[in-house]
Amino acid sequence: MRAEIIGIGTEILLGQISNTNAQWMSDRLAEIGMDVLHQQVVGDNVERIAEAFRLALSRSDVVIATGGLGPTQDDVTRDGLARALGVGFERHPEIEELLRGKFARLGRDMPESNLLQADVPAGGRYITPERGTAPGLVCEVDGKRLYAVPGVPAEMREMMEGTILPELRALAGEGAIVSRVVRCTGIGESRVSTLLDDLFHMSTNPTVAYLASSGEVKVRLTAKAATSDEAARRIAPVLEEVVARLGDFVFTTNDELLEEALVRLLAESGKTLACGESLTGGEVAERITAVPGASESFLGSAVTYSPESKRAVLGVSTETLDSEGPASETCAREMAAGARKLFGADVGLGLTGVAGPEPHGGKEPGSVWIAIDADDVHHARFFLSPGDRDQVRRWASNAALDLARRYLEGRPLPDADRII
Repeated sequence: MRAEIIGIGTEILLGQISNTNAQWMSDRLAEIGMDVLHQQVVGDNVERIAEAFRLALSRSDVVIATGGLGPTQDDVTRDGLARALGVGFERHPEIEELLRGKFARLGRDMPESNLLQADVPAGGRYITPERGTAPGLVCEVDGKRLYAVPGVPAEMREMMEGTILPELRALAGEGAIVSRVVRCTGIGESRVSTLLDDLFHMSTNPTVAYLASSGEVKVRLTAKAATSDEAARRIAPVLEEVVARLGDFVFTTNDELLEEALVRLLAESGKTLACGESLTGGEVAERITAVPGASESFLGSAVTYSPESKRAVLGVSTETLDSEGPASETCAREMAAGARKLFGADVGLGLTGVAGPEPHGGKEPGSVWIAIDADDVHHARFFLSPGDRDQVRRWASNAALDLARRYLEGRPLPDADRII
């Protein structure tokens, strides 16, 4: 069955909020074997909302709209839905009673505007809200089904999980779409696509797709079958081939974040980690400490931005700072060793360089040195990162996490690259 999602709200078009509802809904629909072929976003305008519903009905079997069911003047989804269907409204006294009860329990008088939420397009039905005051709406036309749910994520999920997904699962019958995500770093999207070119063009079930972001490339394998187990079996040989071709660049096949994979490896090895950071300003530590359980293996990070703090806190030598400068290989090595000593860790990381946008100390923007220090390894790598200041910092933190990941997995450590 073909499904379509409509996000309603001018605030989405203005970029004031992200349309995270559509992402969550697409993921859940895929789990029950429904193909989401289109998504739309439309502002708070009755005619444009009606046009969006008409378009969706022309090409989809199931349409789910989110947002615009509140009681204010700009909540006009129900009006757009009714206009698209060419029907009026029916007021449901039981919804009115429900709304008055919700306000009474809060000790508040209900504004008369909330009574609009008791209006349902003629011939339709409603989904009773547990959390908020906005009922969901359900309409059927020519064998197709339309749902409208609130835009508040918790209220949307309540109605999706409690009513819509069970109904659609029964409607769709047996079927499942399963995805596995291979995440890799230290390699560009174009190189990934070259290595997997034949798989991309020849494999239709599962399909192969790429998604690149700063310092990372995801390879998504998606299969459709009667059951989740059968879909997983379809993916397995292609997944094995993708991992074999991408090799050491792959840090997970379970859709973990890089920092999650690193924390897991630290726990499995029983080793502890500490950092000395300059150009990343604590970003490596921030990413690691966002992972639950990181405190068992991550001891801390010293943000030493100035040359003097590198010397005073991490013990970088005056000779290194004067002769080679703070954005140098030797400085990165001494920062890694200094962080390891300062925190008493098994492994130390050191990061220094020039985030930009201007050159500094004779080094061009994007110049990054990263070092790792442990009993059995004293290694440094250089790379020249593309992008603006934020991108350089992200590439650098990714490369540092990956260097530690490779060490813990016993993989070869990279030396120097022009671009990761």
